[in-house]
Amino acid sequence: MLESLMQAFRIPELKRRIYVNLVMFAVFVLGAHIPVPGIDHDKLDALFGSGGFMGLVDVFSGGALRKMTILAMGITPYINASIIMQMLSIAIPQLEAMSKEGESGRKQIARITRYLTIVLAALQALGFSFSFRAAATTSIGLLQMCIIMTAGTAFLLWIGEQVTEHGIGNGVSLVIFAGIMTSLPYQSSLIVTSVESGLVTPLNVILLLALFVGTIYGIVLITQGARRIPIQHVKRVVGLRAPSNASFLPIKVNTAGVIPIIFAISMVLFPAQILNSIPSKAEWFLRLKAIANSFSPGASWWAMVLYVGLIIVFTFFYTAVVMNVQDMADNLKKYGNYIPGIRPGKPTFDYLERVVSRITLAGAVFLAAVAVVQYVAPALTGVTSFTLIGGTSLLIVVGVAIETMQAIEAQMLMRNYEGFIKQSGITA
Repeated sequence: MLESLMQAFRIPELKRRIYVNLVMFAVFVLGAHIPVPGIDHDKLDALFGSGGFMGLVDVFSGGALRKMTILAMGITPYINASIIMQMLSIAIPQLEAMSKEGESGRKQIARITRYLTIVLAALQALGFSFSFRAAATTSIGLLQMCIIMTAGTAFLLWIGEQVTEHGIGNGVSLVIFAGIMTSLPYQSSLIVTSVESGLVTPLNVILLLALFVGTIYGIVLITQGARRIPIQHVKRVVGLRAPSNASFLPIKVNTAGVIPIIFAISMVLFPAQILNSIPSKAEWFLRLKAIANSFSPGASWWAMVLYVGLIIVFTFFYTAVVMNVQDMADNLKKYGNYIPGIRPGKPTFDYLERVVSRITLAGAVFLAAVAVVQYVAPALTGVTSFTLIGGTSLLIVVGVAIETMQAIEAQMLMRNYEGFIKQSGITA
């Protein structure tokens, strides 16, 4: 990885694109430290002390929501809008046809996703504004708060598009990556302070680092892992030679990515967030609020079991949405390909369905294990101030890092290929 980065800085075009990424990251960090006026930060810290749904959003904003800056909501509304559009593309034939129209269709869907992002950002900003005002953490008007938070999300969406167009990698993913990594220095300083004060021993820190590195290794292994199903092509003769007629159909172990964890944690935390934002003191309402808060994964063992079950269910659901096994079987038959030992048609579909189900189960168990680590690690290590140990944060950081390095290597490979053509004297 380091060698690839060093080589990338020797290529002027790649160097310029990497600088674009770094400049946009600097702009993001600057915006994440510009506070909104009229905020009582002591009450805001108390509001975030229990974690909950706002704590999840705070992870994607790099701590900007906890500090109530102009980029408080982060890019979360765009994530929600993208997931909604992906689901609607399966349910609505017009959107499905649009997604298959090539570049023009993708541009139309991207434009609709932007509009939906602004709508969701305004609604989410309204909900946060009500929560903040109910907790007496802000003195500015409701409309002002909504405009500031919505404008911050729109600005981050623009930064992401600039990175995608002029930089390296997926801009929105890199914005999320930067938001999560922004909180790393602060969390590291808290660990150092805990060690100096005697609250945490060096052995606890070593155990935390070992668990951290081991989790990263597992994420890389599973993220890059795939089941390669051998595919046999109909033998063709091109000129005087017969090309190789065997290849593989790769099926990723973790097809769903981090989406099932986001779905699961949102489902268990969102009801409590809604109830906590209502300033009612009725006894029955307080009991209902306590029940909703008990569904937090770290509250009890049965809440953890529910959380794991939801992750597994959503993994199967989302994999079924993004991977159409029937289309895979039909395309193999359409282009004259087949799996050795498996007849085309329904037998191929049954075989692929069985393989995908087994692979998805392995991916679901892996996602559940990574999601649980962030709740188990504090009890094992005694370190409670480091949240980048598992869950959505570490999955996103590792996944985006792998994706960006692959994009850099693809750019380098393309330029090396061009250089090879020029040196060989081959012309069009």
